[in-house]
Amino acid sequence: MHQTSGKFLWTRFNLYLLFLDRFLVIRHLQHEQAVKMKNFLGFNKLDLRINTPDDEWVFKEEPHSSRRQEILRKYPEIKRLMGYDPSIAYIVTAEVLVQILVCWMLRDANWSTIFILAYCFGGVLNHSLGSAIHEIGHNLAFGHSRPWANRLLSIWCNLPIVAPMAISYKKYHQDHHRYLGEENQDVDIPTRLESFLFRHPITKVLWLAVHPIIHAIRPFYKSPKPLTGWELINTACQMTFNGLILYFLGIKSLTYLLAGTLLALGFHPLAGHFISEHYLFHGKQATTSYYGPLNFILFNVGYHIEHHDFPYIPYNRLPEVRKIAAEYYDHPYHTSWVKVLWDFVFDSNMGPHARGVGYRKDEIKEH
Repeated sequence: MHQTSGKFLWTRFNLYLLFLDRFLVIRHLQHEQAVKMKNFLGFNKLDLRINTPDDEWVFKEEPHSSRRQEILRKYPEIKRLMGYDPSIAYIVTAEVLVQILVCWMLRDANWSTIFILAYCFGGVLNHSLGSAIHEIGHNLAFGHSRPWANRLLSIWCNLPIVAPMAISYKKYHQDHHRYLGEENQDVDIPTRLESFLFRHPITKVLWLAVHPIIHAIRPFYKSPKPLTGWELINTACQMTFNGLILYFLGIKSLTYLLAGTLLALGFHPLAGHFISEHYLFHGKQATTSYYGPLNFILFNVGYHIEHHDFPYIPYNRLPEVRKIAAEYYDHPYHTSWVKVLWDFVFDSNMGPHARGVGYRKDEIKEH
């Protein structure tokens, strides 16, 4: 009797220990997930960063690295989506050739026609080519084993844009991913001067209009890097192309291309993606996606959480990431870049000062 009772108690004790072990493991995993999500949901506006002491802030890691590890542990099949897709080369080649054809057609057009088409058509194609440069900059056209092929394709995409930017963009965009939210090394974050100057609706419209120029200059001011040989090649190819267009087709054709770049990357519906991605429209969420029809034109750049989680998955496979790991993308999102621009201009809480930065020390402490 005593022996049977002892075995019973010993069995109950082991079951208790097993239950306690499982309980502690689950609590640990839940706590670990909560801490990791604190990074993704722990950004603050640049304005707060400016108006609080530096010693209240610390940058531990960019907010997507922990998410990426956790998602891959749960859904290892996502690794099969990684790779490259050379079909983008056919799309961008068609876009470049169409732009050259339109340049020929507009060589004797009146100026009003040139600027209207630059905004409504040429700028759309140039913005699409700019998004392709972003995609190719991640080596998603020909893979990491052929970087030279990706660089040459990005230079080809660059030609209708007029300003040589493909190689420099790649160089600085790497830091945007690596240091997302770090005020100085993430060069997409506006300067403190921008945050101070552009707060009224009129000045915010002005900021949006000149954003292509500011966006191009800011990296060289905030985090300058040495010039590379590929940048010189990019510049030489671009200046040669510009000279050929000017010589054979005239100033109007070159103006059509340049105006398209400046207009479509400035105050234009497509340019809403620059604002929608990392400005804090939704609490402290570091990155926000856009799910709407304009993704078709810009190579799914709107799938931005997905892209930052997995920057080595090609654009046409990003929707599959959202389907596989749906619970990780159950966050507020945008459906209209026009509304994004409207809110950015007329909401006093929005503006360059509302760009997300991380992190405040007291908000990332583990409890």
